[in-house]
Order: sequence, then structure tokens, then C-alpha cells
Amino acid sequence: MKMNEKDQQWLDDILLKTMNKIAIVSERSKEKIPYTTSDGVHDDKAYVDPNNVWQGLSFWTNGFFGGMMWQMYHKTGEQRYADIAKKTEVALDETFELFYGLHHDVGFMWLPTAVANYRLTKDEDAKRRSLHAATLLAGRFNPVGKFIRAWNDNPDHDNRGWAIIDCMFNIPLLYWASEETGDPRYSHIAKMHATTVMNNFIRSNGSSEHIVEFDPFTGEKVRIYGGQGYADGSAWTRGQSWALYGFVMSYKHTLDQCFLDTAMKVADYFVSQVPESGLIPVDFDQPAEPAVEDSTAATISACGLIELAKILGDEGHNYLEYAIKILKAQSELRCDFSDETDSLLTHCSARYHEESHHYSIIYGDYYFLEALLKLKGEDLYLW
Repeated sequence: MKMNEKDQQWLDDILLKTMNKIAIVSERSKEKIPYTTSDGVHDDKAYVDPNNVWQGLSFWTNGFFGGMMWQMYHKTGEQRYADIAKKTEVALDETFELFYGLHHDVGFMWLPTAVANYRLTKDEDAKRRSLHAATLLAGRFNPVGKFIRAWNDNPDHDNRGWAIIDCMFNIPLLYWASEETGDPRYSHIAKMHATTVMNNFIRSNGSSEHIVEFDPFTGEKVRIYGGQGYADGSAWTRGQSWALYGFVMSYKHTLDQCFLDTAMKVADYFVSQVPESGLIPVDFDQPAEPAVEDSTAATISACGLIELAKILGDEGHNYLEYAIKILKAQSELRCDFSDETDSLLTHCSARYHEESHHYSIIYGDYYFLEALLKLKGEDLYLW
């Protein structure tokens, strides 16, 4: 990818700052599986709560700290990063035993940990864990509606027919399983789910729904939900970034042109909505006030735009320019490079309708690192 000299210098400076901070924080947090911070200190999801199996070790973000460590190991060759990453992978074994805490996000959990480990080291235990997770994900497939069910039974509402845009990031685990084993069943499921999402989630303007409900017995589309966005039918930005990068990934694994066309459609919508500041709101349709942001949507979308630019070559230079614009805004205005705190990004948000915004979330930091390494051409492709 072609970057001008000024942007290259910015990238070199920011990547060095980022890696220097991760080097320090990784030692402080090497026994943890972080999600966010409290007073600048990483929390720890390495526990089991028998009263709430969705938290603790089963929490959906538990692969990202390990993923950061594998990226650092791939970049530096320093064994200590691999050692820290393997601790997360081994700890997550207990979630297989818990079972009830397992969900559609096993791709997020085991692609950056066990699959990354196997890709780099050919560790057979890592392969076993990865295939176990892939088979669990395949078991969530509804063959009538051709979608992967989101979440588990909920006493407050019947979600047996729910699918979510986030799963575009989980299905690469299925593509990997087919590529590794030669068994096409996993890939068939992944492609059918991606096709269902393409036909039922992506709107005519290129924006995406967060949640779509199907009749689990007939496969008929029932309704949409705004989910973590501002409202039903709005454009929750992290959902747009899952869709953008997710369809890029499905294209990379299948070379199916319709997935590339969809990725470009979503990307065109996304960049058309990016504010002049480069800072990404929680929802593109949210009111002007309060001006809440989501740095995770910023970094995930940047990764997707960079990958899309790689595929398209010169034709994708506009996507690359927007990725750099977004990352520069984060690095200049929304990053804490100090040694005193454990997190990088300062303005992450889990959802629009929550009591607090603008805090640290581990996957925001992970995708920031991944994006910088992508620009350098030195990332480990985990997806």
C-alpha cells in the first residue's frame, strides 16, 4: 500500500509508542484476562461465577488480550508474549466444561488465542481447542433459516430466531476449520450464514441492522431490533464495522464476488458518514447531543478499510485514506500512551443506551494495534 512520507513517519512513531506501552502493560497484566480498566488498572475475567456463567471466563471478549500478545510475538519474536497468550488459552479450557456459558462469540474467543497459536507454532493442543470451538459454533446453525443463532435462552424474551451482525466475525473460525481439516461442512455453514446476513441485514444504502429475528421453525424474517444502537433501523457504528470487515473476511476466504461487493457497499456508506474530525459516534443516526463516541468502531472499521484497500489496490486508495484519517484522530485525541494506565483508547462505548460512555475496552486496543501493524504490512492475520 502506498503511503506518503508524512504518514509513514506518523505510523512509525505511533506504532513505537503503542508497542512500548504494551510491553510494560503486558507484564503488569500477564496473569489477567482484561476487559476494561478501573482507575486505569485492568480488570480480570479469569474467574467463574456459577450464578452468571456469561461473565468471567465465558465473557465474549476474552480472546483479545491473547490476540494482542500473539501480534506482539509475531512482530518481535519475544517468547514472553507467546507465554502470556498461552495462559489465556489454557484458562479458557474451563469454559468448554461449563458449556452453558458458551455462545455465538466462540470465534472472538478462540481465533485470537488457540487458532493464532496453532498458526504460529503448530501446537496440537491449540488445534484441538480450535476445532472444538468451531464445532460448537457450527452446532448453533439453524438449517431452515440458514443463520447462526445468537445468544442462548433468555427468560425475558424468545430469542431462538435471533441473529446478529457481530457473527460475521465469528464465522472465520468455520472457514479456518474447513481449510485445516478439508471438511467442507464448516465452510458451507459460514457461507450460508454470510449470505443470509447479506440478504437480510444490509440495507439499500449500505448500512446494517444489528439484530434480525427469524422464525426458527420456518426461517421467515420476522422483525429487526436496534440492539446496541440508538434505535430500530439506525446505524450502530460498531455493527457497521463488523459488517464492513466481516464481509471482507468472507471474501478473502471464499473469493465470492458478492461478498466483496457487499463489503464495498458497506464501506462506501461508512466513509460517507465519517465526521470531519475522524472521531466515530456510537451510532451514525444518534442525536447531536450527547456527543458520545466509540473508539472500538473506529479501530475495527480502520482494519476493514485497510484490508479492503489491499484487495483493491489502487482502486481502494480512498479506503486507505479514510482508515488513516480515523486512526490519526484516535492516536492524536483518544489515546493514552502513558505508562501509568493499562489501556490505550479512552473513548470506547459498549452501546448507545448505557449509563456511562468513554472508557477503555480491550478489543478497541487490540484493533488499534492490528490496524497499525496492517499499515506496516506486519500483522498476523487472525481472522
